[in-house]
Amino acid sequence: MKTSAGIYFKDSNGSSATSDELKDKRESGGSLLNEVTRHSLFILIAAFLASCSAARYGTVSDSATGFSSAGLAEEKPVEKPSGRKTYAFQEFKGDRQQIIASWYGPDFHGRPTSSGEPFNMYALTCAHREYPFGTKLRVVNKQNNKVVECIVNDRGPFIPGRDLDLSYAAARKIDLIGPGTCAVTIEPVGRDLRYVKYVKYSASEGALTIQVGSFRDEANAKRLKMALDLHYKNVYIMDANVGGAKYFRVRIGKFNNKNDAAALGKSLADEGYNVMVTSIVFQK
Repeated sequence: MKTSAGIYFKDSNGSSATSDELKDKRESGGSLLNEVTRHSLFILIAAFLASCSAARYGTVSDSATGFSSAGLAEEKPVEKPSGRKTYAFQEFKGDRQQIIASWYGPDFHGRPTSSGEPFNMYALTCAHREYPFGTKLRVVNKQNNKVVECIVNDRGPFIPGRDLDLSYAAARKIDLIGPGTCAVTIEPVGRDLRYVKYVKYSASEGALTIQVGSFRDEANAKRLKMALDLHYKNVYIMDANVGGAKYFRVRIGKFNNKNDAAALGKSLADEGYNVMVTSIVFQK
């Protein structure tokens, strides 16, 4: 399940929908090819084979790059962070802290994390209230000195007295499954910068808001709202009907101009949230 603040499109009824909300609504089929003479077809095939044999470099399909040309004319502008170097991973040393860790697993497996990727209880990930998504933490169990390194991709835990939620796999590495909680030492050792996002726009004028997620399951929307409430004000959930399906859109604030919305949007995107600036739509 993917959390989305994706590009907006218009459906046939004129209502707005994100790219993740819109499913395949195109009708199947297509027009028949016109008949051509054998001579023309032979020339076409020969020209195609000649161009293939002359190519010196391989090509990459849209699906391989994660980009689709379908609906390209409808795609909205994307604001890319200026001056950012394209590191895959940035190493650094952060402050060492002693905190209480717990773990989570089957009840959340497959559900969207606050960063937008599905929670995988078998991956070495964790949830923390402060660190930007993509931060790699070195976690040491104080009782047995066992060590695991995991990536922050979620917010939490939300239970008082707990500071870090390890995935099942990460907790198992340091023998935390049985006890459930224990004192650990954590130290940031770097960040996967692929978690840094861009600000996207479906509108830039009029009354604006920032959308951080859209879900069919209201429980997922409430979990993201809880995560955002840790550091941001005016977080709310708006219902939307798209093609007869109900969605719960998690949004932040109301802005009178693009610059004000962009400032908060950039902060959210740098932290690792999916961000889209869009129009406020009041529904009855």
